[in-house]
Amino acid sequence: MFRQALGKFCSKNIYSYEGNGVRPWIFVPLGYFHNGKVHMAPRSFFGVEDFLDDDNSRPYTYQKEKRSKNPTKHISFKQRTVAYMEPFTLDVYISKRFVTASITHRMTSKQVAVAGTNSKDIKAVLRSRSDIPACLAVGQILAERAREADVYTASYTPRDRDKFEGKIRAVVQSLIDSGIDIKVYLD
Repeated sequence: MFRQALGKFCSKNIYSYEGNGVRPWIFVPLGYFHNGKVHMAPRSFFGVEDFLDDDNSRPYTYQKEKRSKNPTKHISFKQRTVAYMEPFTLDVYISKRFVTASITHRMTSKQVAVAGTNSKDIKAVLRSRSDIPACLAVGQILAERAREADVYTASYTPRDRDKFEGKIRAVVQSLIDSGIDIKVYLD
C-alpha cells in the first residue's frame, strides 16, 4: 500500500545502484541501519576506531607521548642515573592562602612525607597560613615525617616560575636545619 502510494507520488525514472543490480528508487531502503545488510566494515561496540590517531595506537583523547626530534640522541650517564642516585625530591607549593611541601620518591612517584598549613594540627597553631613562620613550621614538620620514613636526603629543583628566595628558601632552610640534607639545583 505504501509503495503504491509512493509510486504514484514519485516518478518511475529514478533508479539506484545497490549490490549487483539496478533497482527503482522505490525499492531501495531509505535507511541503512537495520535492513540486515552490512554496508561498512565491522566495528567494535563503541566505535572507538573512528577516533584513533595517526598511529592507530590509542584514541585521540589520550595525551600523546613526546617524541624526540632526534630519536638517536645520546642520553648522558647523569640523566640515566640521577633518579637512582637521588631518589627523593622535594616539592614546595606556595599560594596566597597556604603552603604545602612534600617529599616524593622518583621511581615509584609515591609521596613519602607531606606537610601543609591546611592540616588540622598546623592550622590551629599558626596565626597566618602563608607567611614565613608558617613556612618554617611546614619545614620542621616535614623533616620529622621524613625522618620517620627513613629519608635523610632529597633534591630540590625550583620550578621555572619560582625563585629560590623568600618563602621557598624558608621551607628549604627549615628542612636543612632540622637535619634533612637538601641538594638545591639552580639552573
